[in-house]
Amino acid sequence: MLRAVLDANVIISALIQPKGASGQILTSLLDANSFELIVSPAILAELRRSLSYPKVRKYIKSSDEDLDLWVASIELIAQPVDGNIRIHAVAEDPDDDKYIEAAVEGLAQFVVTGDKHLLSLKSYENIRIVTPRVFRDLL
Repeated sequence: MLRAVLDANVIISALIQPKGASGQILTSLLDANSFELIVSPAILAELRRSLSYPKVRKYIKSSDEDLDLWVASIELIAQPVDGNIRIHAVAEDPDDDKYIEAAVEGLAQFVVTGDKHLLSLKSYENIRIVTPRVFRDLL
């Protein structure tokens, strides 16, 4: 089975546009268990933080409680990693290293992102870094 790390922006995009590529990826995960989602504490923290931003909340009309439940459901279906690996792969934005770290620690084949700094790497070791559209088409 495929193992993948989803950037927080992909997960948030799924909430905003459920019919878009990111939304289809999450639907595929929830409905068909089509891949294993890998998450780390740092990724979950970024997801929670990003969901509180006013620029994000203007597109998401859910209550704080509903969003907390939604993040908790992501945690339940995901395969957690401890987040103990440190890798310096994204020189332009070291904060993005957490996605590569989780992928390495969780033995993922993919990092799915819309982030230009991550996408410019194309791969890290045997991990492909792809857009949501590319990953959706692989499922």
